[in-house]
Amino acid sequence: MLNEGEFGFSETKYSHFLCFKVHARTNKLVYSQTSKYKQSQQELHDYIKSLHDSGMSYRRITKLLNKKGIKTHTGKEWGETGNSVYSVLKKYRQREERLELLNKEYELEWGTMEVKWENN
Repeated sequence: MLNEGEFGFSETKYSHFLCFKVHARTNKLVYSQTSKYKQSQQELHDYIKSLHDSGMSYRRITKLLNKKGIKTHTGKEWGETGNSVYSVLKKYRQREERLELLNKEYELEWGTMEVKWENN
C-alpha cells in the first residue's frame, strides 16, 4: 500500500487504467456475388481469353462467336463493335480483384499504451 506522503495522494482516491487503441480492418462485411457466376460464363470467358491471347481483336472474336452461334450470357448476339467481348474480359478481371480483396487478411494496428490516473 502506498504512503500518502510518498506521492501526495492516497491509493484509495485514485484508480489507474491502461489505455490503448486497437484498429481492426476487415473485408468480411463486403457483399459478394460469387455464387452468381455460372460455369457456362467461366467457359465462355476462358474461350474468349484464349482467342484474345492468341492475337485476335475484339471485333474478330465477336464475328467468330456470332458465326459459331455462341450467344452472350443473356442469350443475345454479340455486338459488332467488340465492346461486349471486351466487357466479358473486364468484368471477369474486376470480379477476380474483388474476390482477392475479399479474402485479404489485415493485421491489427495497436496504438500507444499509457497508464492514466483518475479520481474515483
